[in-house]
Amino acid sequence: MDFHSKDNMYSYTGRDADAAWKEKIRELIDISSIHHAVDIGCGGGIYSRALAAIGIPSILAIDSSKPILEGAKKDCSRYPNISFQLGLADKTGLESESVDLILSRALVHHLKNLDSVFAEAYRVLNSNGYYLIQDRTLDDCLLEGSKEHIRGYFFEAFPKLREFEKKRRYSSDDIKISLQQAGFKEITAHRLWEIRKTYPNKRALLADIQSRTGRSILHELSDEELQYLSDYIDYSIGDDMEEVVEKDRWTLIKAVK
Repeated sequence: MDFHSKDNMYSYTGRDADAAWKEKIRELIDISSIHHAVDIGCGGGIYSRALAAIGIPSILAIDSSKPILEGAKKDCSRYPNISFQLGLADKTGLESESVDLILSRALVHHLKNLDSVFAEAYRVLNSNGYYLIQDRTLDDCLLEGSKEHIRGYFFEAFPKLREFEKKRRYSSDDIKISLQQAGFKEITAHRLWEIRKTYPNKRALLADIQSRTGRSILHELSDEELQYLSDYIDYSIGDDMEEVVEKDRWTLIKAVK
C-alpha cells in the first residue's frame, strides 16, 4: 500500500475504537497522570480520538504520510484538544521529557529498525511516562479463520500472505529486548481481542474486503486474487445473513520510563 498516495487519504478513518480498547487502556495506565499524549503513527486518528474520549486533555497526532494526516485532521475536526504534526517515529522533533504517554498502534510492523524509534520515545517521555505499543505478532495474525477472526482466512486462502507477514512481524520478545536496550522498565505484554467493525450482514463485510479499507495487507493481492479471497470468505462463513462482528487479536506492550 502506498501510504503517501492521496487515493488512500481516508483508508484509516471512519470508525471508532472498540470500548474494550478504552477499558484496557484505563486498566493499564493512570489516566489522571496523563496531561499530554502523543499518538505516533496515528493513521486516520481513530485512536487519537479514543485517547481524547478517555479523558486525556492534550493529544498530538504524528504521522509520516501527509495525505493520511490530512484525512485524520478532517475526521478529528470536532476535537480541539487534538493537534497534528507531520513527522517520523524516530525523529519527532519534540522536546526531551515533554510527554506523559506515547501510543504506537499498528506501527512497529512497518519499521525497519526498532531501536532508533524506541530511543526517541524514551527521550521525549517524562520520567515515569508510559509507552504503549499495540501490534499483532505473527501468532496473533495466524490464528484460524472464523466468522469473528476474518483475518485468519487471508492466510488460509493465500499462503504467500503468511510469508509476507513472517518478514515484517516482530515477536513480543523482539519488542521487549529493544525496549530494555532503550532504557525502559516494567515491561509487560497483554493480549486484547478488539472489535474491528460490526457489519449488518455478510454482504457488508465482503464489500469492505473488496474496498481494502484499513487493510494494507490486501494491497499485496491483485484484483483477481481479492475477488477469490472474497469468495473464499463468503463460502467459509456460509449463508448466515445475521450481523458479523469482526475481531482481531492484538498484543499490547506497556513500558515505563
